[in-house]
Amino acid sequence: MPINQAFILAGGLGTRLGSISQSCPKPMQEINGIPFLEYLLWNLKRSGISKFIISVGYLKEKIISYFKDGSKFGMDINYVIEEKPAGTAGALLLSKNLLEEKFFFINGDTIFDINYHDLGHILISNNCIGVMALKPQNNSERYGLVKLKNNDVISFEEKKSNQSGFTNGGVLAFRKQVLSYIKKIPSSLEEDILPKLIKNKTLKAEKYNGFFIDIGTPQSLSIANKKVPKWKLKGALFLDRDGVINEDYGYVCSKERFKFVKGAQKVIKRANNLGLLVIIITNQSGIGRGLYSEKDFIDFMDWINFVLKSSGAHFDAFYYCPHHPVYGKGIYKKNCQCRKPAPGLLKKALLDWNINRKKSILIGDKETDILAANQVDIPGFKFNSKQESLHDFVNKIQIEDFMI
Repeated sequence: MPINQAFILAGGLGTRLGSISQSCPKPMQEINGIPFLEYLLWNLKRSGISKFIISVGYLKEKIISYFKDGSKFGMDINYVIEEKPAGTAGALLLSKNLLEEKFFFINGDTIFDINYHDLGHILISNNCIGVMALKPQNNSERYGLVKLKNNDVISFEEKKSNQSGFTNGGVLAFRKQVLSYIKKIPSSLEEDILPKLIKNKTLKAEKYNGFFIDIGTPQSLSIANKKVPKWKLKGALFLDRDGVINEDYGYVCSKERFKFVKGAQKVIKRANNLGLLVIIITNQSGIGRGLYSEKDFIDFMDWINFVLKSSGAHFDAFYYCPHHPVYGKGIYKKNCQCRKPAPGLLKKALLDWNINRKKSILIGDKETDILAANQVDIPGFKFNSKQESLHDFVNKIQIEDFMI
């Protein structure tokens, strides 16, 4: 079962920010007019993580009054209140009645844009209690280094200047079993709990090279104001569905008739690892023809994403056209602007996600896919699943040259 819950640590005093944090808690510092925490939650939600526990303390009303129960943002948010500073592990213990059996643990003053479902897949696939996302650093003075043997964490080194290596990126995946290691409040995850997991050989780590920023100091907050809005302007890998993601047997809308195109899961995961949006653009005249309903189709797409998440990948969104100008029935019989080669679906996705089209491409299996992409100035590439795997095709066109 993919992990769908994240615990966000947002109760700190933010003392290193000085006077900046006197009237506004650190996670609510504005970046281009938007609270930093909103960017973090957006990035988790686009991955399909929609349940959140936010630990709040200092100036808690600023966070609670803004996000409330999360429904305005399409999320489910609960709060745990630290009446006194509980420490990074103590705050987690306070959440014990809200935590699911597996969850992500994330610092509220840090964005580390990783493939969350890959991290969760590592936890689920191994007999361990925690998995840490590691970030390469040229200078570990602020963070300290994590030492590995294979993927097992064996030690933490003290913070040293001018030393490169891998550091804790502020994102971990845990089993709820970790709570049995927390014996007191206040308690520190880094100082009291993670060393115990290392001693018991039950803490693993994975290296990621995604966008990283924290706002712990006035200098890093200033840098975030420049970098975070640019980071959110993401490129997208647009994919047709039938014939690109799954074998096209004609009007596929059931688990029994679904089969991934060879290499499709690997390509989607590759885009996830690069921090790109993955968006499906698909004509579905089977709806208009009465072969299946829109609800059937949406439920089926959710199932496909569930399967992808279970293997450490995901798509961020899907857009579909249910119409057909000749064979559509009732309201579905129409000449529309969403059925490819018309560009309506792509235009809507570009607007909804504020996508950087200069760093985007589309892969389809029909000329109509390519024509739609050309109309919105996105390079389109025609793929034939009978000739090669999608992974080999993507290697051949070298998508990173277009998108990064």
